[in-house]
Amino acid sequence: MSYEDVRYECAGGVARILIDRPERLNAFRGQTVEELTDAFYRAWDDASVGVVVLRGAGERAFCSGGDQKERERTGDYGFRRGGILGLHEVIRAIPKPVLAAVNGYAIGGGNVLQVLCDLALAADHAIFGQVGPRVGSVDAGYGTTYLARLVGERKAREMWYLCRRYTAEAALAMGLVNAVVPRGSLDAEVARWCEEILAKSPTALRIAKASFQAETDHIGGQSVLSHTALELYYAGDEAREGVRAFAEKREPDFRRFRR
Repeated sequence: MSYEDVRYECAGGVARILIDRPERLNAFRGQTVEELTDAFYRAWDDASVGVVVLRGAGERAFCSGGDQKERERTGDYGFRRGGILGLHEVIRAIPKPVLAAVNGYAIGGGNVLQVLCDLALAADHAIFGQVGPRVGSVDAGYGTTYLARLVGERKAREMWYLCRRYTAEAALAMGLVNAVVPRGSLDAEVARWCEEILAKSPTALRIAKASFQAETDHIGGQSVLSHTALELYYAGDEAREGVRAFAEKREPDFRRFRR
C-alpha cells in the first residue's frame, strides 16, 4: 500500500509511523486511519522491528482527532475496512511495545490514540484533552473506559464532561503520560527509551503486553457497540449542530436537545 497521509520508516529495530497532515494539525480522515492500520500491520510482520513509535508531523500536533472538515463534508470521517476500531485494535494487539511521541496537541481522537499506546512521552508544549461533547461526538469505548484506567474515573469524567485542555505537566501528574521532556529533546528521549526496550527479551515483552491487555479486552466489545450507536447519532440534528458550530467557529447550542 502506498501512503499519502502517513510516513513509515524503519531503522535499527524501530518502526516510526508518522501522521503526515500537519496542515490539519494531523487530524485523521478515513484514508489516514486506513494507512495507519496498514503501517502497524507492516511493523507487526517485520521481524526486525522490536518497538513502534507513533508521532505527528511537525511540532504543533501529535493528532487533533477526527477531521471535522471531512465530517462536515461527508457526514462522517470516511472510515472503511474496520475504521477507527480496527486501528485501535491493532495498536493494542501488535505484539511489540508502541510508544507515542506527543509533540503538541493530542486532542479528541488524537488523545485516545496516545492513550492506547503502551507508553507515551510528551514534549513540554504538548496539550491534551477531549472535545467530543463540544462537536457532537464521543468515543465511549477505549476513549472513556480505558482512559479511566489511566487517570482515574473522576478525572476521566472531568475530561469528557468539561472538555478542558491540560498541559503536559498536568498530564504527567494524572498518569496520562510517562514523562515530559523539553520540546527540542523529545526525539532524542524517545530514541533512548527505544534502545532500552530493544535490549530486553522480545518474547518476555510480548507476554507482558498480552497480559496487560487481557484485563481490558472486554472494552473491545463495548467499543463496537458504542461506535455502532455513534453512527446512528451522527445522522441526527444534535450531532450535526456540533459539527456546524465547529465549521462556523461558534459555540454549539445544544439546549433544545435536552430531555
